[in-house]
Amino acid sequence: MDHKWTKTEQDGYILIENEGGQILGIAAGSKVGILTVDGFAFKDFLGTGELVPYEDWRLSYEERAKDLAKRLSIEDIAGLMLYSAHQVIPAKGPQAAVFGGTYGGKSYEESGVNPWELTDQQKDFIVKDKVRHVLIMELESTETAVRWNNNLQALAENSGFGIPANNSSDPRHGAGSTAEYMGVTGEPISKWANGIGLSAAFDPAQVREFGEIASAEYRALGITTALSPQIDLSTEPRWMRFADTFGEHTQMTIDMTKAYCDGFQTTKDSENGWGKDSVNTMVKHFPGGGPCEGGRDAHYAYGKYAVYPGGNDKEHLRPFTEGAFSLDGKTGKASAVMPYYTISYNLDQKNGENVGNSFNKYLIQDLLREELGYEGVVCTDWGITHDIGEAEETFAGKCWGVEKLTEAERHFKALEAGVDQFGGNNDAAPVMEAYRMLCEKYGEEAADARFRRSAYRLLLNIFRTGLFENPYLNLEESLHTVGCQTFVEKGYQSQLRSVTLLKNKKKVLPLKEGIKVYIPDRFIKSHMSFFSKPTGDRTVVSAGKRAASEYFKVVDTPEEADAALCFIESPISRGYDPEDRKAGGNGYVPVTLQYRPYQAVSARQPSLAGGDPLEEFTDRSYRDKWNSTANEGDLDLVEEMRRRMGDKPVITIVSLKNPTVMAELEPCTDALLVEYGVSPQAVLDVLVGRFTPEGLLPIQMPADMETVEKQKEDVAFDMVCYEDEEGHVYDFGFGMNFDGVIVDDRIGRYKK
Repeated sequence: MDHKWTKTEQDGYILIENEGGQILGIAAGSKVGILTVDGFAFKDFLGTGELVPYEDWRLSYEERAKDLAKRLSIEDIAGLMLYSAHQVIPAKGPQAAVFGGTYGGKSYEESGVNPWELTDQQKDFIVKDKVRHVLIMELESTETAVRWNNNLQALAENSGFGIPANNSSDPRHGAGSTAEYMGVTGEPISKWANGIGLSAAFDPAQVREFGEIASAEYRALGITTALSPQIDLSTEPRWMRFADTFGEHTQMTIDMTKAYCDGFQTTKDSENGWGKDSVNTMVKHFPGGGPCEGGRDAHYAYGKYAVYPGGNDKEHLRPFTEGAFSLDGKTGKASAVMPYYTISYNLDQKNGENVGNSFNKYLIQDLLREELGYEGVVCTDWGITHDIGEAEETFAGKCWGVEKLTEAERHFKALEAGVDQFGGNNDAAPVMEAYRMLCEKYGEEAADARFRRSAYRLLLNIFRTGLFENPYLNLEESLHTVGCQTFVEKGYQSQLRSVTLLKNKKKVLPLKEGIKVYIPDRFIKSHMSFFSKPTGDRTVVSAGKRAASEYFKVVDTPEEADAALCFIESPISRGYDPEDRKAGGNGYVPVTLQYRPYQAVSARQPSLAGGDPLEEFTDRSYRDKWNSTANEGDLDLVEEMRRRMGDKPVITIVSLKNPTVMAELEPCTDALLVEYGVSPQAVLDVLVGRFTPEGLLPIQMPADMETVEKQKEDVAFDMVCYEDEEGHVYDFGFGMNFDGVIVDDRIGRYKK
C-alpha cells in the first residue's frame, strides 16, 4: 500500500504529515497506534485496527463529536463536565499554597523534579476522574508550558478514549494584571491594554489584532480556550470587575466582542474558520454581571444580587445576541458562555426563582437555549457547587440561592437548568450522583440523552481546535512565538493608545526629559484582599518611581524637584464591614468612589434585594453609613505635593479600576492622566512626549457620590459628570492631546 504520509521524531513525540491532509502528533511510546486507510495516517485511539468516525479527520467536526459522544460511558462524560481548579505550574510559591500540588507526595521544593512534571493531583484527575478541561494559572516559563503540556497530553492520549486536554486561561495579556483572578504570567507573553484600556482607543480593529496575536501565543503555550472576553455592560460604576469589561456603551461592547472573538477563534484559510490556530472563547457573564446592587460583587455572599431598577435587562443581553452570537467571522458564535455568580433578582418571570444564574432554568434553558438559540457550551463560574463560608465576606463556595442543597443536588439543579460544565470542580462523584437523580426523576433514557447532549457540545470544541490530531508543541516554535518582538511592540502600542489625558493646565506636558522629579511613596491601609485576607498596612514604592530614572533625575525632596509625579490609584473600598456587623449593624456599607470618608445619606432604602442563610433580615441598605478608603493617603500625598511644590507643576497619574470622583483631586494637580493598568514605561513615554496621548474616556467620571447613589445599576450613562477648573467635563469620549481637547471621527462613531 502506498503511504501518503511521512513520520519524523520530535522531542518526546512523533509528527506524522499527511499529503494534503492533517498533521498528526502522537506521544513517543504511545499505546495509540497508527492506521493507514486510503494511504493516509489516522490515530487508532480505540486500538481496534479499524477506523471509526471520530478517528477520521476527513469527516466534519460535528460528525466526529456525535460519534464519540455515543461511545462514551456516563463516567467519561462526567469527567468531560468537570473543569479543573486553578493549576500553578510548577506547584510552588504563594499561589501553590492556595491551590496545592505535590510530586510523589512531596512539595515541589522537596521533590527535585523538573518544573514541567505533572503533579500527583493532575495525574489523578486526568486518569481517575477523566478530567479534560484544565485551567492554567501560573506558568514559570515558555519551556515549562511546552513540556508540561506535552506530558499532560501524553497521559490523556493513553487514557480512556484518548481525548486530549483542552487547557484554558483567564486573561494573561494585561500589562497591569494584578487582580487575583487574572493569569499570573512567568512566560514572556506580550503585554496589552486590557478591557477598559482597549476600549479607550475606541478601535475594534486593534482588538481584532489583539485576538489574533493573543491566540497565537496561547496556542504556543498549549492553551486552547480563553475564559474571556468579559462582555458585561459595566453600568454600575462601583463594581469590582468594572476594569475588565469593555465599558457601558452597548454598541462599543458589541463591536469589541465581535473583534475579540473573531480574532481568537479564526484559523485563516480554513473553510469554516476553525482549526489548528483557533482558540475557543468563553464569553462572560450571562445575562450580564454588571448591575450588582450597590456595586457589591458576587464573589462574596454580600454581593450575590444583580438588580434592574431601570428595567433594562434586555440591553444587557445585546453584547451576547448582537456580538458573541453574531460574529462577522466564519466561526459564527463564541464557543462557550459562562453565567455569572449573581442572582439576577426577579428576572425569572416564569418560575419565580431567585437563584444563581447557572441554577436558573428560565435563564439558561428557556432564554439562552430556546429563545436566543444558543447551542454552545454553558460552563458555570468557578465554585458554585461548593459550600458557602462562615460569614458574608468569606471567600468560599458561591451556591447563591441553593445554599441548603447538597453538593450533588446543586449539580443536579444546574444540569436541569441546561448547564454543560462545572467550573472549578475536579471531582466526578457529585456529577455521577446528579446523574442518578436525573434517572430517578426523568428515566434512564432521558438522563442518558441529557448527558450525551453536553458531551457533544464539549467534544465539538476540542475537535474544532485540532487537538485530536496534534495536541503537542514544538519547543523551538513556541519560544519563537511567545513574546516575539513584533507581538511585544503591538501590545506596547495598545498600552500607549489607552493612556488618557484629562487635564493639562498651561500645557505643562510634555515634560522635558532629564529634569529633576520627585515621586512620593504611597501609604495604603490594611484592607480585605480578593481572597478575604487582610493585606496589612503597607508603604508602596510605585513602579513609576522605579522606571522614572530612565527619563528623569529622581530626587529625594519636593523642594529640589522641577516637578512632582504622583502615581496613585482609584479609591479602594468594599461594600461590607464585619466590624459593623459585630457592632449590631447589618454589615453593609457604601462602596465609595471618593478618597475622603463618605456618608451615604441618600442611599436607597430599603435595598431592592436581600435574603441569605447567614442573615436574619432582607434589607441590605447602608443609608447614613460611613465608609473610608484604604488609599485615602493617595489624596493626602497629592495635596502635600501641591503645598510643597508651590508654583512648580504637580502631575497626577491615576491607575483607574473604577470611575472616580475627581473633585477632591483635580484642583490640586496641574496635569491629570488616567491609565487602566499599563506599564509605567507607557505612562512615562506619554509624559515626556515620546507618544502623543490619544486615549478617550470609555466611561463617565461622576461629579460626586450623590450622583453615584442616584444612578441605576442597570442603566448606562446616567450620572452627572465632573467639570474641572478649566471647564472640561469628564464624560464618555473626553480626552486631550498636547494641543487641547481631541475631536476626531471616533467621537462620532460612538455616541452616548
